[in-house]
Amino acid sequence: MARDGVKVVFANSFGYSDGILAAAKQHPDMIFAHATGFRRAPNVATYNQNFYQPHYLVGLIAGALSKTGKVGYVGAVPTTEIKCYANAYALGVQAANPKAKVLIRFTNSWYSPPAAKEATESLIAEGADAFCYSESSPTVILTAAEHKLISFSHYSPMHHLAPDYVASGYLVHWDKSYIDFLTKVHNGEYTPKNLQNVDFFGLLDQGGVTLGAKEGMVFNPLYVDRLKAATITDPVLGKMSAYDFILKRLAQMTDPKRTFDPFDGPLSDRKGVQRVAAKARLGRDGLDKMEWAAPALIGPWPNEP
Repeated sequence: MARDGVKVVFANSFGYSDGILAAAKQHPDMIFAHATGFRRAPNVATYNQNFYQPHYLVGLIAGALSKTGKVGYVGAVPTTEIKCYANAYALGVQAANPKAKVLIRFTNSWYSPPAAKEATESLIAEGADAFCYSESSPTVILTAAEHKLISFSHYSPMHHLAPDYVASGYLVHWDKSYIDFLTKVHNGEYTPKNLQNVDFFGLLDQGGVTLGAKEGMVFNPLYVDRLKAATITDPVLGKMSAYDFILKRLAQMTDPKRTFDPFDGPLSDRKGVQRVAAKARLGRDGLDKMEWAAPALIGPWPNEP
């Protein structure tokens, strides 16, 4: 790319970190941006679209729709990012149903349909009836549908794979990162000499992640009546239908002022250790280094403090 005259390179895998840093050192006049990375240099920025907020929202849906009070989470590799997503999901589930539990299994692989199927089947055997996941195949969706159980789109629209059972989901729009970044390059704001601290972190309020079973479908219409019939009681918002509550939380997190966040305190982990104080909000450092498990989570949790 350098020989072809390319001036800006986006690297789209976490594993490209060493190669990008080496290339950046070799080509100091080029601009590099590394997706999901954390190592930067004067001409290397990082960027990500983060799913913890929509994970909380689908957790609300799962908690409201679950008939057993048990829902499943099939995690991929137990990195701090995936743990953050699982925790947000669990906090949503518990907000909808304080007695509900989130049964979790990690596949220890980003892509392993056999492991994802085995984990899903195991959770179904334990009573889970709604499924969220982070493994990079539609296996969890398809396996849950075989048992007529609900699930949520992961990363891309998956409603078409199981239209009777995909209740909602979280979707990504990477174009928001690229338009923001390239606009700033074009305007001279970003140069090969000032990217050391540039780290784009896309959330709901920036439109990089959205809630939906597919584009334009926040809720699968098959589940709207059940969500309207279910109720959620919140200490601040009071009692309302799950449907209205979820839309309220979505609006609060989409608002640029972000009047609510899933990791607003007080929050304690499943061992009873306080992780976020009352009236405080977990910052970026806490999100990036999350190792603790939320109270509703049941199952193995590597490196739990």
